Amino acid sequence: MTKSSKGPKPTREDGSPGQAESVVEVEFTLHDSKYPFVGASESEACRVELADMVPRPDGRYAEFFNVVGVAPDRIAALGADYDTVEVSVLRESERGGLLEFLVSGDCPAFSLAERGALPREVVGVDGAGRIVAEIPPQRDPAAVVGAFLEENPDAELAAKREVDGVTPMFTRSAAPQLLETHLTDRQREVLRAAFEAGYYEWPRESTGKEVAEALGITSATFSEHIHAAERHLLTVLLDGAR
Repeated sequence: MTKSSKGPKPTREDGSPGQAESVVEVEFTLHDSKYPFVGASESEACRVELADMVPRPDGRYAEFFNVVGVAPDRIAALGADYDTVEVSVLRESERGGLLEFLVSGDCPAFSLAERGALPREVVGVDGAGRIVAEIPPQRDPAAVVGAFLEENPDAELAAKREVDGVTPMFTRSAAPQLLETHLTDRQREVLRAAFEAGYYEWPRESTGKEVAEALGITSATFSEHIHAAERHLLTVLLDGAR
């Protein structure tokens, strides 16, 4: 959403002025079923929406998708139709569930991220795909858009607008930076998978063993990564509060 330029300047949590700078927001539409999130939403007449994406050491991205209006295992079964995607179910619910897509190519969100853009919304509904991304000031918007459309000729640029970017002391934009700085790719992936699967709910919606199985790792490996991630984050947060 574009913020109005009128009114008081944004402030940090401590009351000091925040740093605001403009970013370019771009919106693309896609209708080709070769993209898993578009194809799945078309095949199952459902909604498939990206919740988060984490780079992996092997060059792939772990993308976490929420699905609504379909059983998650039906979406997972469709993953066999795509050579560049491995799909696993992390959590099921009455209305849908959460899946992890391990993506090695043919993914527009992956393509944008590799070019320095920040995907903010990736969603497929009944075969219609939509991607909204922010291009930071240090990147050339025309170059990013041009390269993306060249690689994805079936995509259409639906909108391009300049919006205000605000960087408070600790917000949604700072949290990923904290994770990026202090955790390994694998630790971030395990932590995100555990969180999305309800591992931190009370009572737990998924056990460590179940999350480990969904990720294709042993319980011991899961325990090692999750405890290391928790220790690093607590150290940063508690030391910073002194």
